[in-house]
Amino acid sequence: RRQLKIDYFHRARNIVETRTLSPQRLTYYRDNWYLYAWCHLRQAIRSFSLDAIETAEVLDAAANDIPQDELDAYFNSSYGIFSGTDIEWAVLRFAPERARWVSREMWHPQQESTQEPSGHYTLRIPYSDDRELVMDILRHMPHVTVIQPTGLRERVKVLLEQGLKNLQGSDSGKHFGSRA
Repeated sequence: RRQLKIDYFHRARNIVETRTLSPQRLTYYRDNWYLYAWCHLRQAIRSFSLDAIETAEVLDAAANDIPQDELDAYFNSSYGIFSGTDIEWAVLRFAPERARWVSREMWHPQQESTQEPSGHYTLRIPYSDDRELVMDILRHMPHVTVIQPTGLRERVKVLLEQGLKNLQGSDSGKHFGSRA
């Protein structure tokens, strides 16, 4: 129950930051370990991927204890590993072909779903950070439509358009792994 000083590689910004943490719990999620901790720099609860911690030093200062119900509310109320308390609801509609798989998956304990007579499957899930949700939506393309919210739909659309530009601008004979 001591604080930790870590050097953490922030992948999205490609920088290493020094943080002081009060560790709360370890979680294994999608083949990765995460440390849930109170971050003294951000003055908030955060999750840290263990494989991105470059150095760790145990400090003499006692760790701050966060009540378990507060941790549960933060980490269990929304979709995926990127959690928070500012919740939005995503509504996704899957084509019948994909619905046969998705309807048997648990995306979130609070999910709501509807199996339509046409075979389509509508899924409503809470999220607070769209990064992981967007990745999961993209892996189901073109068999999923983002119904709500508009911001999530636009984010997915922009990423798909960027991907198409990348494909249209590539010369298959000049890239690694091409079949010329």
